[in-house]
Amino acid sequence: MNKKFKIRKDDTVQVIAGKDKGKRGSVVKILRDKDRVIVLGLNMVKKAMRKRNQQDRGGIVEIEAPIHISNVMIVCKKCGPTRIGYKIDGEKKTRVCRKCGEAL
Repeated sequence: MNKKFKIRKDDTVQVIAGKDKGKRGSVVKILRDKDRVIVLGLNMVKKAMRKRNQQDRGGIVEIEAPIHISNVMIVCKKCGPTRIGYKIDGEKKTRVCRKCGEAL
């Protein structure tokens, strides 16, 4: 099950479905086995954390939960949310915006 994801770490993405629809953030982590991404500051959930040591604070903290990769769309600097295409220049393969053709 070796999938090739078009979205990579540090890409700016926009949520297109769910409770955070329309919000933008950057990809922190990609969970390839579950087809999900963690986006900075989006899909926040409250989680009870246990104290690990004397200085550590326990209690309820807010963390980012994973979002399914189909619910996010990459954002082009020029034209906004777009799909990703590929251009092959010799041996180099680059991701391009499907709307304006600019490299992502």
